[in-house]
Amino acid sequence: MAGPRVERERRTVAAMVRMYCRGRHGTRTGLCPECAELLGYAHARLDGCRFGEAKPTCGSCAIHCYRPDMRVRIREVMGYAGPRMMLRHPVMAVRHVLDGRRRPPDGDDAEGG
Repeated sequence: MAGPRVERERRTVAAMVRMYCRGRHGTRTGLCPECAELLGYAHARLDGCRFGEAKPTCGSCAIHCYRPDMRVRIREVMGYAGPRMMLRHPVMAVRHVLDGRRRPPDGDDAEGG
């Protein structure tokens, strides 16, 4: 079971993917298959994060665990949804910015993988 920090990041990425999918793909309910795949992948990466509750945001992490193709896709989502988060989800956006200022743990001290 994920702790509160990882759960918060799961909710944030889900909100961003939903905003992106609605804005770019015109979905009104749910997600298109491509965005659903990306969100499932992002959640799997969060669930398997070696840093657990001590994790920084993925963008400021020294260990990039996304496949290159998925990293391109999530960056596109973040580029679209990031600026819109302050209007749609201001508390979530501020917490994400603060989480992004966390110092990433040293990769050698983390357990898991």
